[in-house]
Amino acid sequence: MEQSYKRQKFDVWADLTPEKQKAINTYAEHFKSFLNQAKTEREFVSTAIKELQAAGFKPIAHCDKLKPGDKVYMSIRNKGLAMAVIGSLDLTEGMNLLGSHIDSPRFDTKANSVQEHNNLSYLATQYYGGVKKYQWTTIPLAIHGVITKADGTVLPITIGEAENEPVFFFTDLLPHLSREQMSKSAASFISAEQLKLLVGSQPLADSDSKTPYRDKILRIFHEKYGVNECDLIGAELEIVPAAKARDVGLDASMIACYGQDDKLCSFASFTALAAIDSCKRTVVSFLYDKEEIGSEGNTGAQSRLYELFLMELIQRSLQRFDDLLYNKIISRSYMISSDVSDAFDPMYPEVFDQANNAYLAQGLCLIKHTGAGGKSGSNDANSEFLRSVINIFEEARLPWQIGTLSKIDMGGGGTIAKFAAKTGMQVVDAGIPVLCMHAPMEICHKLDLYYSYLAYKAFLLEMNLLADDK
Repeated sequence: MEQSYKRQKFDVWADLTPEKQKAINTYAEHFKSFLNQAKTEREFVSTAIKELQAAGFKPIAHCDKLKPGDKVYMSIRNKGLAMAVIGSLDLTEGMNLLGSHIDSPRFDTKANSVQEHNNLSYLATQYYGGVKKYQWTTIPLAIHGVITKADGTVLPITIGEAENEPVFFFTDLLPHLSREQMSKSAASFISAEQLKLLVGSQPLADSDSKTPYRDKILRIFHEKYGVNECDLIGAELEIVPAAKARDVGLDASMIACYGQDDKLCSFASFTALAAIDSCKRTVVSFLYDKEEIGSEGNTGAQSRLYELFLMELIQRSLQRFDDLLYNKIISRSYMISSDVSDAFDPMYPEVFDQANNAYLAQGLCLIKHTGAGGKSGSNDANSEFLRSVINIFEEARLPWQIGTLSKIDMGGGGTIAKFAAKTGMQVVDAGIPVLCMHAPMEICHKLDLYYSYLAYKAFLLEMNLLADDK
């Protein structure tokens, strides 16, 4: 007799038909191709917009009056993105939203970055987000970003991805001379100031300059891109791994690539919304910048530019707008904060609460609260909302799991959920498990990627107004 008082978990392997395996593999190939083109937030936005336009989305500024079925988007200063499909229900019924971030841990060049030291040329860098610095040494690196010229021309830069292009390195000390270095802690045996990017070893020919190696690099930038040193001061150049997304394992069941935190969930969120042609409640997806450094700035989750998109959505849908109307709609809206979760790693079991942790190949991981210690700095989802989301996944026969980030006093982390919750909407975290989070190459499972895409889509289509919000 079935024990109805126990949870009946979805068996992903028993349910894996050849047709589903084909769909999983097809979606995984799309993901790998997309991430190879979108290693930075700017690249993610530009690549996503191309796909949105192909799916019939238009800039919201081009639509005076929105009607059910309309698909719109807005670029947030080219580093964030908002998109929506207008539902058949009146917008006063609220919206269903997904929120994720498209920035990832990396290294950025400093303003006065071009330097020379003992006949070698370097770009000085500053790490962005939480990194283990030692993981970034002695691996091939590429330069991505933009340089803005005095006349306002913005030049996209990518060096190190093509087979015929050079790559770059942060160097490390040879083991033979590392006795003192290796006696230090992992946090300190490589300092931030030692992570200068090796970019050259030739002097400028026929020059009486005191810095011929530095000048050689400036000359190359000038000849190749038509930029000068002043242009480089204001540039946004990001240092990322020069590696393509690859299958992992003899069974090719997993994917390794740079930036899965949180381009993994962002890809699933954006493709879930892009696949919707009609819906009851209006559905929205936000792709935020700057989460890795606190969601600051005018492109992070705390920026009011994302609210501006919602205001535009309301005004162009209802042909009216005021603060009371806006806040009532927000109070009836529901969001999944789609950010990756940590997958249990059997090689490091001591830091995980195994009964309350995400695992690979078990589907999307719901996280009621993030934060640290006593839920510090956390959104904590309401029981009524969390149960409603679980019901959606159960009814759609989609695998899901529940988790937290590590044992209580081992550390912690946060997402954009708390910023969305401040507006009054209901928010819960639900992300895809990854191994090696924040490393230059992170690992996900193809099953989790595909089923999370389906879960996000189910939430957008099936989440209805809760009784307490009517």
